[in-house]
Amino acid sequence: MQRFRIPNFSFSPVLALLPGLMLLGAFNVDGPISTFQLLVSALMILVGGVWAGLKSSRSLTQTTPHPQPKTQVDISLASAILDALPDPVLLLDKRRHVVASNRAANALLGEGVHGRDVCLTLRHPDAQNAVKTALDGKPSKDNIEIIFDSPVRRVYQLQVMNIPKEASNTVRAVVALHDLTTLKHVEDMRADFVANVSHELRSPLSSLTGFIETLQTTAKDDAKARERFLSVMDGETSRMARLIEDLLSLSRIEVKEHIRPTARVNLSDILATVAQSVELRAAQKGMSIDIHMDNDLPPISGDTDQLHQVLQNLIDNAVTYGAEKTTVNVSLKTLKVFAGTDTPGVKISVENFGEGISEEHLARLTERFYRVDKGRSRAMGGTGLGLAIVKHIVNRHRGHLLIDSELGKGSVFSVHLPAIS
Repeated sequence: MQRFRIPNFSFSPVLALLPGLMLLGAFNVDGPISTFQLLVSALMILVGGVWAGLKSSRSLTQTTPHPQPKTQVDISLASAILDALPDPVLLLDKRRHVVASNRAANALLGEGVHGRDVCLTLRHPDAQNAVKTALDGKPSKDNIEIIFDSPVRRVYQLQVMNIPKEASNTVRAVVALHDLTTLKHVEDMRADFVANVSHELRSPLSSLTGFIETLQTTAKDDAKARERFLSVMDGETSRMARLIEDLLSLSRIEVKEHIRPTARVNLSDILATVAQSVELRAAQKGMSIDIHMDNDLPPISGDTDQLHQVLQNLIDNAVTYGAEKTTVNVSLKTLKVFAGTDTPGVKISVENFGEGISEEHLARLTERFYRVDKGRSRAMGGTGLGLAIVKHIVNRHRGHLLIDSELGKGSVFSVHLPAIS
């Protein structure tokens, strides 16, 4: 009778993986698992697996009459895993020395971080306390923010996790830094946006409230005051309507900004329509609109309505801020080579002759609600969103917006758009 032999089974590999598996399960108790938590669990499972493999290999070598070749553990695997992570990661021993670091950590902290006490690199008191707490086997804070001011200001979230002795004889803690700079910038922009919208709406609403109260009381039977107040109220409501329309327009543009338009458009027809709509307002200031167009402009792909909005905003601004009895020069020219490509393009230029803009303001003109002269802009009916809308439309069309200005002489706004390749 043939006999079957049940092979010996060792529980050491399973036990070695348990710390990492248990930690991974524990993370999911209070909420979703973060990238850092997955990293720590993966490292513990990896280290435990390597340790178990070595033990199993050693056990087989001792018990097998004909020893098999010893399995070579690829130490570079751990480094490869760390280097694949976008966030800076450090592995520490029990003396706080860095025993391994990935490329992101070396780029942030310098190549000399390996082998040094981590506290010589992360000098933030909260960071040092977190490392000490983790090495002592105690839970540390999750939300520790540290700031690096050089070469540019960057904000990072620090997380430190203890590695049990059962998982590794060398690595005792993992330090991970998650870049929050972009998130903080977006939060600041959102806060500024809400504050600006509130401020822009508060002024006309306050005026309307005051006029309504006056019309209901002291000016109730005053026909002249009523006409004057109603005229001002009409202007304020129109201003709020323009602001809301621009906000909705900007929101719609941002939703589709990542989708490049593909329809073929005729810029000369769009320019002719816009110029005709602005001529009356220009004539009221004694201004004229002079248009120059190259023959055989290369075809471009775009959104007709949005490009109409770009030309409308730029020419409106040129008329608004140009001096009386001057000319607004608008041109469509062929670019032999669009920047960054081998294909031609089209250059749209709108030039006015007014007070001009000082150099320190140029870089911020496309920010939402940014105004060089706030009082003058509001008095002229501006919402502070026109150039922000232009910038986002140009970005969607994969183009460039350039602004040149000189005090006392005027300004030139240029839009470069790529041709259909």
